[in-house]
Amino acid sequence: MRTSTAAMIRSLALVQHVLFLALVAIGVWRALATGAPLALLVGAVVLLLAWYAVGARRAAAGPGGGPHLSAEGAALRRVGPGGWWFLGLVVAWLLAVAVSPELIWVAFSLWLLAGHLLPFRLGVVLSAVVLAVVVLRPWPGGLSVAEVVGPAVGMVFALALSRGQQQLVRDGLERERLVASLVAAQEETEVLHAELAEVQRSAGVLAERTRLSRDIHDTLAQGFSSILLLARAGAATQDQEAERRLLAQIETSAAEGLDEARRVVGALAPAPLESGLVEALRRIVDRFTEESGVAGEVRVEGDVAALPPVVEVALLRVAQSALANVRQHAHASAVVLTVAEAEDSVRLDVVDDGRGFDPAAVVEDADVSRGGYGLRASRQRLRELGGGLDVESEPGGGTAVSASVPLARTQPRGGVADG
Repeated sequence: MRTSTAAMIRSLALVQHVLFLALVAIGVWRALATGAPLALLVGAVVLLLAWYAVGARRAAAGPGGGPHLSAEGAALRRVGPGGWWFLGLVVAWLLAVAVSPELIWVAFSLWLLAGHLLPFRLGVVLSAVVLAVVVLRPWPGGLSVAEVVGPAVGMVFALALSRGQQQLVRDGLERERLVASLVAAQEETEVLHAELAEVQRSAGVLAERTRLSRDIHDTLAQGFSSILLLARAGAATQDQEAERRLLAQIETSAAEGLDEARRVVGALAPAPLESGLVEALRRIVDRFTEESGVAGEVRVEGDVAALPPVVEVALLRVAQSALANVRQHAHASAVVLTVAEAEDSVRLDVVDDGRGFDPAAVVEDADVSRGGYGLRASRQRLRELGGGLDVESEPGGGTAVSASVPLARTQPRGGVADG
């Protein structure tokens, strides 16, 4: 766009130069035909052309010169360098007309330049002066109406043409400015889009890492913990039958852990949920009782057979984490898991009769490297579904872990379980 506007300005300036030289040539030819003094005519024409050439050279060198078409010159509210040059050109033209009236032909170029290089009002006044010189020149046979109206129409046409050319240049420069602004805005938008995509990618990576860390903790880490406890129990017993039973349990836990690891890597739903949440809870409680000797029970209140998969996964992970804590820390003799559905939510309670603890201290001192990740991970998982986790416990008073999830929020999302 900028190149096309500059080319248009150069083309208009070239037409102006060619027109000026053509009119000077016509005036010289007619002056020679009418017997004008050669020496004075040559001197006046050389002066006129030399002065014009000075302005044309300055115009080519940069803004503020002579007869060039620029938006800067059009915006002048006072006589600038180009305006003063134009006044000198008018004086040179008057000297040439004094030598031969036939050089009034150059007046049309002067009117065009007046519209370009002078403020509008001053341009009109100076054009009227040039018109007066043209009209008052000696006319063969006397002055007629046509000899007044013709030059006047030419002056008006030249001024209107020059103003139109200026408007074209201004519009072209304005379009260039708008295009440049649009290009800059587009580039900025592309940069912002790239930054947003990077932020979204980073957020996705972080969310996936968080999900995997929770799943690893709730499945693999708990499985390894179970294997470790069974192995320690086997090392402490001298009964071969008990050892074989513990080895069988270790083998079962290791096989389930391997299967769960494959499912986590493959981003599949956990195997226990294939038959529903309640059956999955009963299986893990039965295995928990077999491995730990702690009596376990699953109770169901309401219809929990058609929960969204994402809710089932979250509650199952909470149950696994809570049972792992009971095994490792509670020293309980019994634990009860209750699944209850209200009108718009579902709740899982895990209650044991163990030695209890101070929930605030555990949360404040949570250390992932020492296993203090379960409650925090469960609370974060439930919070993502709009739910929450409450822990009630005190030293010597047992522990109650209550997880709740609103179904109205999670129902539309059901379909792809994490894990």
